Amino acid sequence: MEWTCQFNAIIVREGDLYVARSEDLDITGHGATVESARADLIKAVELFLKTADPDEVTRRLRASRTQ
Repeated sequence: MEWTCQFNAIIVREGDLYVARSEDLDITGHGATVESARADLIKAVELFLKTADPDEVTRRLRASRTQ
């Protein structure tokens, strides 16, 4: 079964790179362009969601809601 999630991301320029961060999951990606940073973040989030223990996902999501 495949499902879809939506998370907020913040993308900022740091020197020569763009850094994309999902504060909901505390995961980052980076790239030379905004688009490549976003794509890197999406890959990182997908990998995390496929491999993380469900309790860890729940913990991170709850922690982001209390900040």
